[in-house]
Amino acid sequence: THWKHGGLVGVMGYGGGVIGRYSDLAEEFPAVAEFHTHRVNQPSAWFYTSDALRTLCDIWDKHGSGLTNMHGSTGDIVFLGSTTEAIEPLFADLTAAGWDLGGSGSNMRTPSCCVGPARCEWACYDTLDACYNITQHFQDELHRPFFPYKYKFKFAGCPNDCVASIARSDCSVIGVWQDDIQVNNAKVAEYDKNGTDVQAEVCDLCPTKCMAWDGKTLDIDNSNCVKCMHCINLMPKALKPGKERGATILIGSKAPIVGGALLSSV
Repeated sequence: THWKHGGLVGVMGYGGGVIGRYSDLAEEFPAVAEFHTHRVNQPSAWFYTSDALRTLCDIWDKHGSGLTNMHGSTGDIVFLGSTTEAIEPLFADLTAAGWDLGGSGSNMRTPSCCVGPARCEWACYDTLDACYNITQHFQDELHRPFFPYKYKFKFAGCPNDCVASIARSDCSVIGVWQDDIQVNNAKVAEYDKNGTDVQAEVCDLCPTKCMAWDGKTLDIDNSNCVKCMHCINLMPKALKPGKERGATILIGSKAPIVGGALLSSV
């Protein structure tokens, strides 16, 4: 089946959230002549109760095809396939159940974040709170496109960037620490004893070679640490991010297919 972007569809008062999909073969396949996509604003870090998921599925089964994408690259819950006639009734049922549409078009897209402090000890700030507050504050920019191009926010709790903010957003907020990495040398020795080659797997793979291991003590030149998280990921029981935690805001970046990976401005 061949699809085309065409027609302007949406809900009253919103300029985004619904993407028109029409088949070029409508006469041959009348059941899918219209197959619009709906983006539904996800909860921070994609935490759902089973009741919430059942509610979403029941609403979508009632008004659409039942096909979903959990989740789109922006982070939204994606409903695939409704008629134009079903758009407003679907939106009414979603809002009555406490849900809202996400962003589409040349607007601020739906912000998303990693699990942050809800489940990750390495989170350097509250990603869920930041994502929620940005979403609430910029409702007009989210629902009524007036930008020259789309704009995405993503919130990562640490430099591991589990939400892929660098590759997928225009403004990345990435958690980081300012003081020294917390080191438990007794645990480092345990890793070494249990088969981890601390010199080869940790020190030699450090991008700035800021670590030294003498068999008993792991010394870190924190002034040259670039916060890559490699050592912490490899020895999570021995190393932790510092205690003075915050975030770095980066503008730009992204990794478009044609242009390739781009750098951010801090």
